[in-house]
Amino acid sequence: MARTDAIVLGAGIVGTSIALQLVRRGLSVALVDRAGAGRETSYGNAGVLEGNTLFPHLFPNDFGELLRIALKRAPQANYHLDFLPQIAPWLWAYRANTNSVEARMIFAKAMRPLFAEAVAEHETLMQEAGATGYLRKDGWLKLYRRDSSFADTQAERDYAAAHGIVGRVLDAAGVLALEPSLAPRFRHAIHWEGAASLSDPLAVTKAYANRFGRQGGVFLKGDARALHRTGAGWRLDTEEGAVDSSNVVVALGPWAPDLLETFGIRVPMKWKRGYHLHFRSRDNARLRRPVVDVDNGYCMAPMDQGLRITTGVEFAHRDAPPTPVQFDRLLPAARDLYPLGDAVESQPWMGSRPSFADSRPVIGPAPGQPGLWMAFGHAHWGLTLGPVTGRLVADLVTGATPFCDPAPYRAERFSR
Repeated sequence: MARTDAIVLGAGIVGTSIALQLVRRGLSVALVDRAGAGRETSYGNAGVLEGNTLFPHLFPNDFGELLRIALKRAPQANYHLDFLPQIAPWLWAYRANTNSVEARMIFAKAMRPLFAEAVAEHETLMQEAGATGYLRKDGWLKLYRRDSSFADTQAERDYAAAHGIVGRVLDAAGVLALEPSLAPRFRHAIHWEGAASLSDPLAVTKAYANRFGRQGGVFLKGDARALHRTGAGWRLDTEEGAVDSSNVVVALGPWAPDLLETFGIRVPMKWKRGYHLHFRSRDNARLRRPVVDVDNGYCMAPMDQGLRITTGVEFAHRDAPPTPVQFDRLLPAARDLYPLGDAVESQPWMGSRPSFADSRPVIGPAPGQPGLWMAFGHAHWGLTLGPVTGRLVADLVTGATPFCDPAPYRAERFSR
């Protein structure tokens, strides 16, 4: 029987970062996952560290765009018809949390402390883990094909300017000076200079996991659903044997509810499924930084594996078979913008982003379960917020003064 100060369930970027931050504080820590580090949801992203993020992703209000989504013709979103009854209340709540400037400001004020420290916290861990070679600090570009979609960014740009965050508006010539391989198929662009990106997010997660091991942390394979109470503490049966601890951190992403419901904890979390596929480039073309085609709902990001194209969202059950139809809708626009070659893989990757309707994660103690902590629901920002979430969780678990107010991330906000 082994005993540790903390067990972290889930070795995605969030769980791995939490485990590393805890072991850096001198705690004995077991990191438990059914697979290797970063192999699930954390693997599929655009590799962007969005330290510049201010507002949540907006619910579309344009009637034409909504109609195209409803008719399954839009590249930005797809849905499974049989899932709509389950997701409809969540979508209505999501709309209420994004459809006004006031609602967006609530998100911005709540999340800015995490986003403001996100890139620096990654840099600290990357330096310790020997992973700085994957880091690029060239920002990212957002391209707008329609005047109306660019006009929708005004409130965000005003807020950014007031807080010293650089979002440089560019014309086509300015964009092509940064990315000459793009075609001028857009009317406006913003270069968010404070963002960073990674050329291989999986390799960075693995580097953090290796650093965790070198500092004395233990990686174990096991099923989180085997967690149970033993006296005043917790016990988890793993492939290597049972582990006891007084603290357990649930960082299971979209699978967190599967465990928490067994302890009577229910959270209103859903998931946004997403896909990615790598492509080769033609004609010696290249990108230096991630580029978002906002009006077509996809991102092109240069990776070590090729040019990764990530889709918009798909509303479907987490475990439903993949339906990567959004590639058929977005690839014509992508090929018109950039000289794409052949796909590297035969099939797209698919994952589920765990998301709450207010776009904030849950970080903090589990209600009614002493010693159980929660850290999941990061939506599109799991990669960005992994290390800074780990820092906040480490503050809470060790009883240190939290570096920011954790109240906006507590699960109790849903019971008000």
